[in-house]
Amino acid sequence: MEGNTVREATLIASAGNEGATSSRITTKDSVFAGRSKRKLGRRSVKWLNAGVILPLLAGVLFLVLWEAQIFHKLFDLKKYQLPLPSAIAEAIRDNFSLLLSYTGYTLTEAVVGMLIGSAFGFLIALVATAWPRWGGGSLTLVAALNAVPIVALAPIMNLWFGDGIGSRAAIVTATTMAAMAINAYKGMVSVDPLALDLMHSYAAGKPAVFRYLRIQNSLPYVFTALKINATASMIGAIVGEFFFSSRGLGYLLSNSIKVAKMPLGWSCIVLAAIAGVIFYLVVERLEKVFIKWHSSQRASS
Repeated sequence: MEGNTVREATLIASAGNEGATSSRITTKDSVFAGRSKRKLGRRSVKWLNAGVILPLLAGVLFLVLWEAQIFHKLFDLKKYQLPLPSAIAEAIRDNFSLLLSYTGYTLTEAVVGMLIGSAFGFLIALVATAWPRWGGGSLTLVAALNAVPIVALAPIMNLWFGDGIGSRAAIVTATTMAAMAINAYKGMVSVDPLALDLMHSYAAGKPAVFRYLRIQNSLPYVFTALKINATASMIGAIVGEFFFSSRGLGYLLSNSIKVAKMPLGWSCIVLAAIAGVIFYLVVERLEKVFIKWHSSQRASS
């Protein structure tokens, strides 16, 4: 009897410990759940405070006014001149696979051309910084090339590279080179004089100064140029397709206007805008990843 009583007491004690342990686990879970909910709530509030709601409401109001034909009455426009958003949405739904294919084609031209143009622009900035006497004039030449209209470049590039994707990529290359060259050059020459003196005091050569100081200092300017080029490259690719192309959003937009299919033409504009925004956001995300050490990125995070 005495042994049974001891075992019962042990079981009761262990059950009590388990209950206490379970109670502590439950308390910890509830604490973690509460913290997670508060963190999620703070993120939601931060997301709301990021200026998303007001632009979204403004966009919805703009579409409602457009659909109600307020702009048609204000500017005396007919429906064939300014199709309604519902008609544009219907055109996107009916031609979705075609539009998606052509958007991918135009985006490929823009990305390839922008990468080549940005690489050339960065190389020109390097040469202009390392050898100012010989390379300084190249910045002027690039700026002059950027001043040439795309409509003038299109036939020349078509003559040089044919009517394939190469000619539009070349147009985008020519239009994106100047922004990268000028911005990267600005970043390479705007170094801290004290940092430059410090490297010279350590007898650092020109390659070391470029590697550890000038190129790192130019990275924020480089990403600024890339963000400018992300949208400019879409414009260059689409305008280039107006003249010599059998595919792409520019080609479809041009043909839709010729045959008076305005909703389809506007759907090309909508897809081009969405692709441009996505391209820009990708570059912005890369900026946060690669230069997260910079003060501008630390302040925004």
